[in-house]
Amino acid sequence: METADVLGQAYRPRVIDARLRRALGGAGAVVVEGARASGKTMTALHAAGSYVFIDDADVQRALAIAPRSVLEGDAPRLLDEWQVMPELWNLVRRAVDASAESGRFILTGSAVPADDITRHTGAGRFLRLRQRTMSWWEKLDAVPRPVSIAGLFDGERPVADLNAAPELDEVIEGILRPGFPAMTALGLEQSADRLRAYIDDVARADVRRLADVRHEPDVIKRLLAGLARSVASEVTHRALAADVRSVAPTVNAETIGNYVGLLQRLFVVEPQQPWAPKLRSRARLRTSPKLHLVDASLAAAALGAGPKQLRGDLETLGMLFESAVVHDLMVLASAIDGEVRHYRDSNGREIDAVITLPDGRWGAVEVKLGGSQMRTGVESLRNAIDQIDTDVVGDPAFRLVVTGTGPILTADDGTVTSPLSALAP
Repeated sequence: METADVLGQAYRPRVIDARLRRALGGAGAVVVEGARASGKTMTALHAAGSYVFIDDADVQRALAIAPRSVLEGDAPRLLDEWQVMPELWNLVRRAVDASAESGRFILTGSAVPADDITRHTGAGRFLRLRQRTMSWWEKLDAVPRPVSIAGLFDGERPVADLNAAPELDEVIEGILRPGFPAMTALGLEQSADRLRAYIDDVARADVRRLADVRHEPDVIKRLLAGLARSVASEVTHRALAADVRSVAPTVNAETIGNYVGLLQRLFVVEPQQPWAPKLRSRARLRTSPKLHLVDASLAAAALGAGPKQLRGDLETLGMLFESAVVHDLMVLASAIDGEVRHYRDSNGREIDAVITLPDGRWGAVEVKLGGSQMRTGVESLRNAIDQIDTDVVGDPAFRLVVTGTGPILTADDGTVTSPLSALAP
């Protein structure tokens, strides 16, 4: 369907498009989930044959007297923001059960319903896809990029390009330019205003639609700032509670854990789970997830960090850059059903991102902001991989050092280095 005819905007290609088409060919219904404003409606509408917006007042009145009527229309039928009326789930399930056709419905949602009915009644009928905000490849209008994640898994290695190294200001702009589709064309000051408003909406309205939150919105906003200061790290709820006590002196770790859970249900926070391979040594594996905000630009906005602040604080810039890289790897690897985890052991060896595929292949990724740190990244990957029992998990399909300002190279040991701006699905 032409999105311009319905929403007045031409569709911009997304990494998820091919995966959505494949899912519609293999399941009666597909659920596209993700944070508010990440582009779910546009993506689903682009693939749909007909649509209905469940949060429309006229539609809700029709649901009150003839709920099955919203299911009528050309397939795939888009039910946008279905979680507004959670009982739709069972209606769709029964409609799917009554037909052998695939690709009948697309459901989009920006929050997991409170009773979580979907976990128990959709097996074998629904496929779930996570839509994240736009990667750098998508924000740059999906033009060809020389370093393909799928290609690296298939043994391809890029041609060296010493001129591919961006300037630091380009990296800062890439981090601050939001991956929310409606904000990508805005100037940095305008987008920062929109991002702060987004944070305010999450704190004032979104979390309260999911649960009875007894604290004031400033507590959620302070929590988001604390999470932003800790993106790409294994922060504890206890540490976050200590940070939030400046505005809520009696808040405890359990309450903070509940609030983080609400933010995850809104897809505003995403955990990067640990990878647990068999080791050669007696080292113990760290098992805590790293937490990331849905977009690095949102983390920067929560910190009040603009170009000037980030140029003067390379530590914070490096932290946001690592989160941006992990985000993009999650988007790009999703095209081949990959998951992105992290590795850290008690000897201090770590791998910033481990991409795993369903067939058991894996790739190791180290993140370094500066191109001058490429050698350190290569050595860090080598030392960490030496701890892993590759007789059990196999050798990595590739080793990749993603930099902010470095060139595209392949080291003598086969490790590829690439700037984030050169990565593609």
